[in-house]
Amino acid sequence: MRLEFIDLAKSHQAQGEIVLPGSKSISNRVLLLAAIAHGSCLVTGLLDSDDTRVMLAGLETLGVHIDRVSEDAVRIHGVAANAQQGFPVKQAEIFLGNAGTAFRPLTAALALTGGDYRLHGVPRMHERPIGDLVDALLSFGCQIAYEQNPGYPPLRIAAPRLEVKEVIKIDGSVSSQFLTALLLVSPLIAAKTGEEVKIEVQGDLISKPYIAITLNLMARFGVQVQHDNWQQFTIAADASYQSPESLEIEGDASSASYFMALGAIGQGPVRIVGVGAQSIQGDIQFADVLADMGAQITMGDNYVEVSGLNVAQRPLKAFDRDFNLIPDAAMTAAVLALYADGPCTLRNIASWRVKETDRIAAMHTELSKLGAQVSSGPDWLRVEPPKQWQTAEIETYDDHRMAMCFSLATFGPVGVRILDPDCVAKTFPRYFSVYQGLVA
Repeated sequence: MRLEFIDLAKSHQAQGEIVLPGSKSISNRVLLLAAIAHGSCLVTGLLDSDDTRVMLAGLETLGVHIDRVSEDAVRIHGVAANAQQGFPVKQAEIFLGNAGTAFRPLTAALALTGGDYRLHGVPRMHERPIGDLVDALLSFGCQIAYEQNPGYPPLRIAAPRLEVKEVIKIDGSVSSQFLTALLLVSPLIAAKTGEEVKIEVQGDLISKPYIAITLNLMARFGVQVQHDNWQQFTIAADASYQSPESLEIEGDASSASYFMALGAIGQGPVRIVGVGAQSIQGDIQFADVLADMGAQITMGDNYVEVSGLNVAQRPLKAFDRDFNLIPDAAMTAAVLALYADGPCTLRNIASWRVKETDRIAAMHTELSKLGAQVSSGPDWLRVEPPKQWQTAEIETYDDHRMAMCFSLATFGPVGVRILDPDCVAKTFPRYFSVYQGLVA
């Protein structure tokens, strides 16, 4: 049974060490890559959460053989999906919760591998746009139909009749997951057509670090992608995935942001193990945000250690910055604005509107409850620290990041009640027990 709420007491210090769970973004990409590759791959450090569970369940429904080795390790036996093969199960209904990292890539994979499929999720997933990806897939002969509202799930997918044009075009301004989905399945397109694949981004590509993760992982499975300044991507005609014998998932850099922030506002030191200077995730750049706000950062290849301030006596430095490259970690910065020495502005965060909830609207509402003066627009949020803090019940909107980032609001003069705290199961089921082990 889900908890109705959790009360977090006023905090004054945070210190200790935490070993991060695996990255959600890397985990779900690797699961799909291993499923459509030649050979088998032992995946270790896999995130155990709602989003990875629905991906694993979806792949098993499609006939992919998966050995459950341990809580955080699986062996995936690839189906080598190509022009002649595909997923063994040709007719299926697949539920993917609210996992965009599963829904978008699986849509592309199933549209190319042939079969009769229905993809659906929770009501919020049916409000998250997928039209740009579907338009791109339809443009070269994939067969996809909207079951309810045009541009949104649920989807019906039938076998493709491919007529690939010289360049496949995809809008990059709403979600980088659309481009990631096309890139991940590009070797399948090449196998069916015998031609190299060119993908061209229309508009400004947001969240480039997430595309960098995709390209890095494709390379680990043997497919190199050439790109021209992030606007055109080329995949060779003979591209084919071959699983490495094993692959370890690095820790989740987005989740690391909450613990880095704890070190910054709770004096620290807090050491986060699982990401560091060798991380392939863009959200490791959140360390730079904290350094600019006054925290002390020490970084090794696989750890980050943060020490900071007693914010009750000395506030953080205010900021005005573009967060396009780290939109998830930006939510953590928005809560840290409560402890700044002046107004803070987050810019270029339009992608927040189409996440698990409308995060700009949600953050505006919940930060205001604590006494902050907040204003917002289509792609920005401005937070003026509270002159007088107020006790508040924080709505989480079934959004894991709302719950986790507002746990940081306890270093003011009041405690905080977080409603529906179990929504963190989407990416970090043990978050609050780990958090409370670090905080005094």
